[in-house]
Amino acid sequence: MEIEGKVAAVTGAGSGIGRELAVAFAAAGASVVVGDLAAEGAEETVARVTAAGGSAVAVVGDVASVDGVDALIDRARKEFGPVDVFVANAGIMGPPGLGDDEGAWDTVVDVNLRAHVRAAKALVPHWVERGEGYFVSVASAAGLLTQLGAAGYSVTKHAAVGFAEWLSITYGDSGIGVSCVCPMGVDTPLLSGIRDSPDPVARMAGAAVATAGEVIGADRVAAMTVDAVRDGRFLVLPHPAVLDMYRRKGDDYERWIAGMRRYQGTLG
Repeated sequence: MEIEGKVAAVTGAGSGIGRELAVAFAAAGASVVVGDLAAEGAEETVARVTAAGGSAVAVVGDVASVDGVDALIDRARKEFGPVDVFVANAGIMGPPGLGDDEGAWDTVVDVNLRAHVRAAKALVPHWVERGEGYFVSVASAAGLLTQLGAAGYSVTKHAAVGFAEWLSITYGDSGIGVSCVCPMGVDTPLLSGIRDSPDPVARMAGAAVATAGEVIGADRVAAMTVDAVRDGRFLVLPHPAVLDMYRRKGDDYERWIAGMRRYQGTLG
């Protein structure tokens, strides 16, 4: 897709990968709607975009809800026009381990998965009519491999990858592009939060991410994602080693499971 002149909506864009995605899409010529729960973070992202000569507005709300998705799309339409690119980036780690609170499971499923489904339901029919649109799912290497220490995160990221695959297969011949972004460790507040958590299982999850490979900057993820949208490429792997790991997993599942158990044991 040609990004120049398009309208991009980015969720979770008040910090981390989302902020860098908003900046990168704006630098590529898109008008950007910055969605986030945190007003201050969203406005800071807008300020970065406009200081560089781009166009952006902030929408504060919960994009995991139907009303929140609708508000983001409506604001985009009023300010810039219909959304051409939707970047489902907002994500949370969820409870450590299996979690004790059913409500926490509901939240991680809503944010990491159902937000993607709700956005697609709101946008895809219109994109099919227009013959063009692009959905970016920011998932995780955890969606191809797994996430030690956090069942909710692992499960929902697997599901996000599966949903992105389904969208691409189902609507790819109707002019709709899909990219699925699956990084390992990225220097973001989410990673810092679990690495510094008082909960030992959460800290183990953070250590698993941080020691599995290089912890990269969010700007690298954003640049690769913009390139993938331009090229119409589905799988975005900011850490190339993930592909080798994924192949080894599929080649011998029993060996991979045993290896992950050993790796978990080294993390304390």
